[in-house]
Amino acid sequence: MPPEPTISIVIPLCNEAATLKPLFEQLADTMEAHALGSFEVIFIDDGSTDESWPTLETLKAAHPEQVVALRFRRNHGKAAALSAGFAQAKGDIIVTMDADLQDEPAEIPNFLAKLDEGYDCVSGWKKLRQDPLGKTLPSRFFNAATRAASGVQIHDFNCGFKAYRAEAVHSIELYGELHRYIPVLLAAEGFTTAEIPVEHHRRTHGVSKYGWKRLFKGALDLITVVVLTRYLKRPGHFFGGLGLLSGMLGFLILASLTIEKFVFGHSIGQRPLLLLGVLLIILGVQLVSTGLIGEMINFHSDTRASRNKPTLEERL
Repeated sequence: MPPEPTISIVIPLCNEAATLKPLFEQLADTMEAHALGSFEVIFIDDGSTDESWPTLETLKAAHPEQVVALRFRRNHGKAAALSAGFAQAKGDIIVTMDADLQDEPAEIPNFLAKLDEGYDCVSGWKKLRQDPLGKTLPSRFFNAATRAASGVQIHDFNCGFKAYRAEAVHSIELYGELHRYIPVLLAAEGFTTAEIPVEHHRRTHGVSKYGWKRLFKGALDLITVVVLTRYLKRPGHFFGGLGLLSGMLGFLILASLTIEKFVFGHSIGQRPLLLLGVLLIILGVQLVSTGLIGEMINFHSDTRASRNKPTLEERL
């Protein structure tokens, strides 16, 4: 029996037929040149419509011990592809990278060396990025917003070139577009993340699958991640905070209109601010109520879970 792989390299792809064979050859050369041990390369074909799958079949036939090929019937997105790859990975270390040859396989030893310093995740930083402005500018906005909202201080959340300890990635669940926020999700679970600069090549095959539109999806997913990582166990703080802010604004608006009415004698019945103030107070009450309901649901769930726990007789 061949030895179990110590390193699993997970590569999601969509319509990258021209790059798959040279990418695998570069990976194999890197692993052999640096004596990094046994490895497997897990390719996840995310609904490709070109010759990607036949190419993977050829690679699998030529390298049955190193190549694992998975295929989705249609495109499900990068998060789903990574999740499928993580589920299949056997190595203690899991490396993720893109299939477009823009990532440099020779960087893998640097990731492993950084992991050996005690980190659970090492993220690549495309410091000199070889992409058009349509990709780099949205990425800068996204990275700045994610740093500010999450508190995780890395430069490049979008970089797909990362290395993880297996127990780290198996502790989180990916769906939607959450692959961008893996370091944030790991930080919420207590895992540590470091960052290293990586070489980035210009794309020579295929076309980019991303652009400005991912900025809007990313913004919605960032809100989801913040709620899941900070307020999952205290929804009252999230909804209550928004409710108090809304109610306070409504109160100030109505208070100023009241002063205008009774001190200066101004008519306020037709003022749009009157409706705005009332709506803000109603919205504030609804948000606070939603937070309280969420707290009651959490309390009920925790109470039931604690009742079902076995009682310890003694401890040695």
